[in-house]
Amino acid sequence: MPAELIDVNWLAVLVGTIVAFGLGMIWFSPIMFGKSWSAGMNDLQPPSSPPVMAMAIQLLATFALALVIGITATKDMLLMAIFAALAAALLLAGSALFKQNAGKTAWIDAAYVVAMGAIMIIAQGIF
Repeated sequence: MPAELIDVNWLAVLVGTIVAFGLGMIWFSPIMFGKSWSAGMNDLQPPSSPPVMAMAIQLLATFALALVIGITATKDMLLMAIFAALAAALLLAGSALFKQNAGKTAWIDAAYVVAMGAIMIIAQGIF
């Protein structure tokens, strides 16, 4: 096992992944930002069946971010964890704006990544 992974708090990584992924289900629902996000995506409607591949990739990316934050936690590098989440959020927002998505959808997506990072950092502190 690579040295960077030996001291990782795997429970915190898994809890952070699960809670952050679950937040996405709420974040993009009509309860929170789903209607605004959908309107900014030219009224994109939910698919008739779950987008399994998209959800699998999202889960993998969520785990990867949680792992990056878990590795930074082993080195007491909180600022690096914050910047990793911010970099991911800004890259996502920039990509959305290049695709000419409505500005609000870019910032809803970016804010979700920041919230994910916060959840993952908190999980590292709790577990």
